[in-house]
Amino acid sequence: MASKDSKIKALADKTFSALSTRFPDSTCSLDNDWPQNLAIRGIMSAQCTDKRVNITAKELFERYPDMESIANEDPEVIAGIIKPCGLTSSKTKSVMAFAKKMTGEWGGKVPNDTGLLMEVPGIGRKIANLIVGEIYGTPAVVVDTHCKRVMKRIGITESDDPAKVEKDIMKVFPEDQWIRIGHLSVDLGRAYCTAKSPKCDECPLSSFCKRRI
Repeated sequence: MASKDSKIKALADKTFSALSTRFPDSTCSLDNDWPQNLAIRGIMSAQCTDKRVNITAKELFERYPDMESIANEDPEVIAGIIKPCGLTSSKTKSVMAFAKKMTGEWGGKVPNDTGLLMEVPGIGRKIANLIVGEIYGTPAVVVDTHCKRVMKRIGITESDDPAKVEKDIMKVFPEDQWIRIGHLSVDLGRAYCTAKSPKCDECPLSSFCKRRI
């Protein structure tokens, strides 16, 4: 009889295959031009849609094309620009703290180190993983609300804790799939596995999803 771990590993294999087939062009939905700009978009994305972040960040970077100009600006001015993304006070502090790190101890280079990134107030593990994964291709799992929801419904995890969900994903998906499985989970969560009224009958995982069997 197959062990529980081997069953979940087989489930992960089927999940990745089905999602890759359904979403062959899956990628990060945040605009990705310069590493430091992507990092700030990541900061601004907390509890906000990527579409809104991209629109708001475009205005921010048109007015402040480098980290030094952001770091030296009045926080109230920055807050006024990023307000549409919500959580204005905390995001303003985080954006400016990041810009100051970039112009100071980081010497203008985004570090490929989640620990260093998480020294910035407002950058948690999710955003740190996003940054190192998208900029450097460092294997990392971004567990956002979509990923957490769909992985529990599929049967990859039984937890609602993002840190535990991340560990459960890392146990059954190979490293070279960690970045992509995050994007694929977002695509599934948006198109089919929505928080309310999921489209289970149309879902590409319906034949083996734990929620359906």
